[in-house]
Amino acid sequence: MSKNNILALLSLFAFFGLAMYFPFTTSPVNIAYPQSWPKPVYDFNKNPITQEGIDLGRKLFYDPILSKDSSISCSSCHLSYTAFTHVDHALSHGVNDSIGTRNSPSLMNLAWHNSFMWDGAVNHLDVQALAPISHPAEMNENINNVIKKLKNTSGYSNMFYNAFKDSSITGEHLLKAISQFELTLISCNSKYDSVMRKTSTFTLQEENGYQIYQKNCASCHSEPLFTNSQFENNGLFIDSLLNDFGRYNITKNPTDSLKFKVPTLRNIEFSFPYMHDGRFKSLSQVLKHYTSNINTSSTLSKDLKTSIQLTSNEKVDLIVFLLTLTDKHFLFNKKYSFPKELFYPHRKDR
Repeated sequence: MSKNNILALLSLFAFFGLAMYFPFTTSPVNIAYPQSWPKPVYDFNKNPITQEGIDLGRKLFYDPILSKDSSISCSSCHLSYTAFTHVDHALSHGVNDSIGTRNSPSLMNLAWHNSFMWDGAVNHLDVQALAPISHPAEMNENINNVIKKLKNTSGYSNMFYNAFKDSSITGEHLLKAISQFELTLISCNSKYDSVMRKTSTFTLQEENGYQIYQKNCASCHSEPLFTNSQFENNGLFIDSLLNDFGRYNITKNPTDSLKFKVPTLRNIEFSFPYMHDGRFKSLSQVLKHYTSNINTSSTLSKDLKTSIQLTSNEKVDLIVFLLTLTDKHFLFNKKYSFPKELFYPHRKDR
């Protein structure tokens, strides 16, 4: 093609407002995880990950435009440096200073989950974001309004085109983009992981804590993800204010009463407060619950029907082991943090 023909083609694209989309390329991305891990359950064929999709999802994750008054973003309750949850209050906060009904769960290793939320109300990652967007005590917004706002926001049409070869902004592509970013949130570089790779060793105290964990905790918080992704009644007394029966609220099956999804123990040092309602501020309080304050009921997890007996030293050793699950490479990875380069592409101080 001659130089004149190329210039003519570019002029035609510019006339129709398409010059910014030409030429088009996508960069396929494969998530990396240890070979010893099980295969993800997420179907990547239905939402192939590209760098352009990740960039779009990351920007959406941090953009408060998803909320009704543009004051709350996904990151408001899922902070990158605190294991993608919040730590300054027990329950999630939303628009108009509203208070949610549960503690926000940590976001990591989501490709291995096929149910989401504390009660499993959502069964696919690609629609999970609809829950907080529409919840009246969280973002309190309608997905159609979000689409309208994005269409009127500079830069988004271009990013949607780069990610999906379609400059039209749709709810499906919005949700899939957020999924693509969240699927990259993989935590697998803690000290525990280095020990499993045989590039490091536990201290004697950490090793003792590991043995205590395997005996008392591993049935629900199973390796390597440190959750069995099931719903369990862990013996909490019901909060009389929230009156939350967990999984039962979804299934209406009495056998699901007081059952909540088992959270991961990875990065637990940074993900306080603990439990679905954030009632415990420290790991010491959590261990006190499991060793001396179990509420026995018909749906109590079978693994808690026999009381857990730990000495003070054993509790300390167990906590020391749990600290080996901290993955600072994950927590402070700039690829997961607020994307200044996407919000302010022309600034030189980013």
